[in-house]
Amino acid sequence: MKILVINSGSSSIKFQLVNVENEKLIAKGLIERVGFKDSIFTYQFPPNLKIKKGCSIDDYKSGIHLIIETLVNVKDGVIKNMNEIKAVGHRVVHGGEDFASSVLITDEVIKVVEKNIELAPLHNPPNLLGIKAAKEELPDVPMVGVFDTSFHQTIPEKAFIYPIPYEYYKNKRIRRFGFHGTSHQYVSIKAAEFLKRSLEELKIITLHLGNGCSISAVNKGKSVDTSLGYGTMCGMPMGTRAGDIDPNIILYMMEKEKLKTNEIKQIIYKKSGMLGLSGISSDMREVEDEALKGNERANLSIDIFSYYAKKFIGAYAAVMGGVDIIVFTAGIGENSPIVRKKICENMEFLGIKIDENKNVVKGELKNISSIDAKVSVLVVPTNEELMIAKETYKIVSVIK
Repeated sequence: MKILVINSGSSSIKFQLVNVENEKLIAKGLIERVGFKDSIFTYQFPPNLKIKKGCSIDDYKSGIHLIIETLVNVKDGVIKNMNEIKAVGHRVVHGGEDFASSVLITDEVIKVVEKNIELAPLHNPPNLLGIKAAKEELPDVPMVGVFDTSFHQTIPEKAFIYPIPYEYYKNKRIRRFGFHGTSHQYVSIKAAEFLKRSLEELKIITLHLGNGCSISAVNKGKSVDTSLGYGTMCGMPMGTRAGDIDPNIILYMMEKEKLKTNEIKQIIYKKSGMLGLSGISSDMREVEDEALKGNERANLSIDIFSYYAKKFIGAYAAVMGGVDIIVFTAGIGENSPIVRKKICENMEFLGIKIDENKNVVKGELKNISSIDAKVSVLVVPTNEELMIAKETYKIVSVIK
């Protein structure tokens, strides 16, 4: 079954066409600068065709139209006609408390996603525009919503309710939601498969470390805690986001520095994290390059980043009563031996010990733990699009 996966961002549309039965990528691409005259369209399919061209994409409808038109194009297309697309899976960032799993998109589902715009004002609106555009282009094809937040709906109340007046949760839905759920779900399943063990018997800590970061405790295949919360600023320091900081710092900024809300948001969302710490870049690769040259702030930035991750591993091992597998994924997790080494240093008391020779790996599935380690430490490349395709297949395969 061929499934089209759509990820509509604030000014972009990522897509993949996947044969879900053999998990084969058929084609993928990206439209950048949707709504601008100087849009960029990138299209590629294995093994080596890649097209990149400038175009004018006025809206999401014309973007989705271009994607489908390209997939069926006589010269560069990979399918004969649109009838080969049996379903469309859409990434939706925020499902609130309404969706604990992926769902067939109906008018009622769209209304609920619209209700949750207040929880993800930058993400849900473009997600919805992508859904509506795809429904217009492929009106007879079933659409499935796969939510970043749904995997974390198994987190217990003691972990998701904040210790502020309870009415804020009851009346305003202020609680820990968590994000990157599709990635955490995918890599935990993949880790169990790789080690030939049952997911239902494992305690796994998954570290999604990229420009955005989150760490999750996955017990018996279910998320029981995660570092991101009501929003996407808490937990780990990230590319430009501060992560966990004392709320009194915000009050200081407001009262002493006379900063307004938008100014504070700029600081903690756009000017903090690795960028703010290092003064170099939000990109860990550039920070590492400077650290190797002896830049003290670059080295300190990597130390702080790794220290936060180490604390979460300790906390989540305590929450689950132990840990069987540590999974590193996403841009930094998959490609930074330096960060992985620093995070796992002095963790032998938990059974965590990596082999430095095995750790010299980037972007491939590998067990990097020492032969005498009790805990398996894996590098697992994430594939959120494949997970979305598999979730979509699970929903549409039962439609009569």
